[in-house]
Amino acid sequence: MTNPLALSTLGLPGASLATAVTAAVRGGCAGLELRSHPETGVHPGMSSRERSAARAALAAAGLTALTLAGYTRIAEPGDDDAVSALLAAEIRLAADLGARYVRVFPGGTDEEAAVRRLRAAAPLAAAARVVVAVETHDSHPTGAAVARLLDAAAVPETTAAIWDLLHPWRSGETPAETLANLDGRLAYVQVKDVMSAEDTTPVPLGTGCVPLTDAARTLRRAGYAGWVSLEWERTWHPQVAPVQDVLPGAAAWARSLSCGGTLPDLG
Repeated sequence: MTNPLALSTLGLPGASLATAVTAAVRGGCAGLELRSHPETGVHPGMSSRERSAARAALAAAGLTALTLAGYTRIAEPGDDDAVSALLAAEIRLAADLGARYVRVFPGGTDEEAAVRRLRAAAPLAAAARVVVAVETHDSHPTGAAVARLLDAAAVPETTAAIWDLLHPWRSGETPAETLANLDGRLAYVQVKDVMSAEDTTPVPLGTGCVPLTDAARTLRRAGYAGWVSLEWERTWHPQVAPVQDVLPGAAAWARSLSCGGTLPDLG
């Protein structure tokens, strides 16, 4: 069975949820990774009616709300209250939309604060049936770094990791090392390709430098059966092609993870 594919709405700048739903369905996706931002129509300021309508629209299209891609930075220095308040708001929104995960960034070097905040959010996350997923990103780009945070927080029922394939590789961690570091902690995989480790302009899968074939082999050997999300960063790089043009490559990569699937010649 093919690993389910989700589409991040980061690839649809300025688009409404309805437009994102249409793009996902036409692209053969099973879910959406919903960027939490006013320009997407999905954000903590949504009314109860808007939340219900969004959830209904996803259900009517047969799509899973995989993740609320929030912007809490759990390890940023400073007072806990503001960070915890944003995380709580994002957890509630994820629950209202029916999303399994809320994405957070590390966003700083204060690991003690990150541990406090993850632990403080655990009761609310558990009650909402939402998992706080820390992305391999910014201050903690590797699987080893994110695993260190999660292990220190020691709330495995309500925390996990998102493996963005780009950042561990840029930081010198091989796919096998990343997967080993995230063993038992992996929520899902974000797939993308870029020009180079220095120039992270998105390019169609297989035309850049991210070791996609190595990552696919690693996941396949491990029997990974989870979600893959295409994160096409057109919001930050508006000059690149529409996400609809790169969705077929992402679908092929997701299929390659399954037993019997053909490994495409990618990166």
